[in-house]
Amino acid sequence: MNAVARTRRERALARSFARRFAREPHGLARAPGRVNLIGEHTDYNEGFVLPVAIDRAVIAAFAARSDRQVRVYSLGFDQEDSFPLDNIERLEGDVWSNYVRGVAAVLQEAGYRLTGVDMVIQGDVPIGAGLASSASLEVAVLGTFQHAAALAIDPRDQALLAQRAENEFVGVGCGVMDQMAAVMSHRDHALLIDCRSLETKAVPLNMTAHGLKIVVAHTGVRRALSDSAYSQRQQECSRAAQVLAQVIGARPVVALRDVTSKDLAAHEGNLPDQLARRARHVVGENERVLKSVEALRQDDLPTLGRLLYASHQSLAGDYEVSSPELDLMVELACHLEGVVGARMTGAGFGGCTVNLVRKEAIDSFREQVIETYRSRTSLPAEMYVCEAVDGLRIIAGANAPASHSPQD
Repeated sequence: MNAVARTRRERALARSFARRFAREPHGLARAPGRVNLIGEHTDYNEGFVLPVAIDRAVIAAFAARSDRQVRVYSLGFDQEDSFPLDNIERLEGDVWSNYVRGVAAVLQEAGYRLTGVDMVIQGDVPIGAGLASSASLEVAVLGTFQHAAALAIDPRDQALLAQRAENEFVGVGCGVMDQMAAVMSHRDHALLIDCRSLETKAVPLNMTAHGLKIVVAHTGVRRALSDSAYSQRQQECSRAAQVLAQVIGARPVVALRDVTSKDLAAHEGNLPDQLARRARHVVGENERVLKSVEALRQDDLPTLGRLLYASHQSLAGDYEVSSPELDLMVELACHLEGVVGARMTGAGFGGCTVNLVRKEAIDSFREQVIETYRSRTSLPAEMYVCEAVDGLRIIAGANAPASHSPQD
């Protein structure tokens, strides 16, 4: 299996597949998790986000079958599911295998002819941490079906199909940022996504040159932004955009993406206080994303750090989606020499912070941020030192078949 499985983890997964299905896998599909460097709650306002794919991933070992049956085993859950491609039904409850079923279902609805597969999946993206574990699962599974059936699918379509599986089959609302990061990212780059046009640009991070690491710090509190709170924020932003569209007048305002800080300074008096604060965050956050891209391109780390801290303060104050635990984690980080910037990342009320930390300060971060946080909160905080990696990758056997497009 050396030609297919190159790392220790990949070799172990290949062995698990062989034990489970009594044959060797034809390939491996690897899809990373992601951390959002900056650009929070801007996606559903048609704005900008800047995620980074991280070196924690879901990997699927797979082999095509000659029939239309799918068998999939999860090492993490120690559970197997099987289903026919000709009759895919959603299982009751919050079941991991619905993501597998959903990807197969939406691929077929889009006109792609699938073949049956055997699959073993294993992931080390923490669940409930806001690091896109579900998107990495969807994309790894999509890569499996795509390669097993020799399909040609555009990367943007891969992301959109994976999102459809989560939205329409699993029934979980999400934007497309996570899936696009899992598919389209490049090593040592962030991915600037325009959530209106879905255009993307790779933005060099130059972490090695700067002696920096991306440190994700988990508060030990599972991300818990409820559907009602999330929907409330969306509705508030929509109402704010509607009011501002009436008073700005000079140009169309479809979403808060179309509002500038200058517009808001002139017209926010027309908004109730709560809506004004929501709009302030979104408008300011979009501008912070674009300024962060420019700071990265100019190797201006002090400016980038200030933008990260400003993002957190805005999320905590104007958008009200932080938590005492997230605030404490950021506060501890910002007082540590060697930390360039820190902020909460993800939807809010738990989960993780993202930190840019100089390599020589990693041990100090563990002692003075993580250990201090644990002692103050009695929560099981964790830290993950991450690198920016490529999106979806298939490690295939030598005799991969030629790809083809969807049926007419």
